[in-house]
Amino acid sequence: MSLSLDKALGILPASVNLQARRTELLASNIANADTPDYKSRDFDFSATLAQAQGKGGGLELARTSASHLTLAGQGTSLDPEFLYRIPAQPSLDGNTVDPQLERAAFAESAMRYQSTLEFLNRRVSGIRSALRRE
Repeated sequence: MSLSLDKALGILPASVNLQARRTELLASNIANADTPDYKSRDFDFSATLAQAQGKGGGLELARTSASHLTLAGQGTSLDPEFLYRIPAQPSLDGNTVDPQLERAAFAESAMRYQSTLEFLNRRVSGIRSALRRE
């Protein structure tokens, strides 16, 4: 019986990495709330995670011969497309950061990051427990 950690852990490691990147980006937005001409940025977490999971609309490589190797994680790019937020109330200095919106998004992202880490921890604990029983 072969054991594949990629299959056992599923999309959780990619989700943790994406949540960490989004939290860093939101923290950068908050830190630059008073910087003139700073443009607030974010990315679509759900779309990026779906793309990493292989449900995105990306192109896949065609195998023209049975002897070609398959790529592990084909089409699973974790480089999100950073988008600029359109401000509800533009400031005079060109800054597009809405501190209340950014803090709310940061709190939500931090909560999701912690819960994803907890799910990953439980999955690893389950695998560890299963390996000890054998």
